[in-house]
Amino acid sequence: MTFTFRPVDPSADAALLHSWVTHPKAAFWMMQDATLQDVERAYQEIAADEHHHALLGLADGAPAFLMERYDPALRELTGLYEPLPGDVGMHFLTPATDTPVHGFTKAVITAVMAHLFEDPAVERVVVEPDVRNKAVHALNEAVGFVAEREIDKPEKRALLSFCTRERFAEAVAA
Repeated sequence: MTFTFRPVDPSADAALLHSWVTHPKAAFWMMQDATLQDVERAYQEIAADEHHHALLGLADGAPAFLMERYDPALRELTGLYEPLPGDVGMHFLTPATDTPVHGFTKAVITAVMAHLFEDPAVERVVVEPDVRNKAVHALNEAVGFVAEREIDKPEKRALLSFCTRERFAEAVAA
């Protein structure tokens, strides 16, 4: 399976993204009650933001997951940790499916991390998943993230975790 990435087109992708982010499996995405217009508006705002980018992940050319890349010093984590040069924040979402493929989500997060580290300016990836999201904590650990501490964000209690380029390389080589 080959993964590629393209920018989200807020208008063209809104219906697909709406079906993903409002599904009960995506509860930690915190858009359960969003309307189609809410989703389109949210991704229009991201598209207009130079410090936040949404990408659609394609598996063999078909839409398969969503990822967001952001500057954690200016979005999401402003004032909640001490950013370092080369930090990039990341979110990812694999949609619910009736035909799960074993290992797919781990392959997705591995592809997302590899994509982020293709940028030579990226030294460390920062994530802040909900403390209750045990499944994503395990995935994060599998690709090299180390949890630092819990933090309080306006919308959730989060587990602040970091993954360096070196840690990622070691994790995927193991």
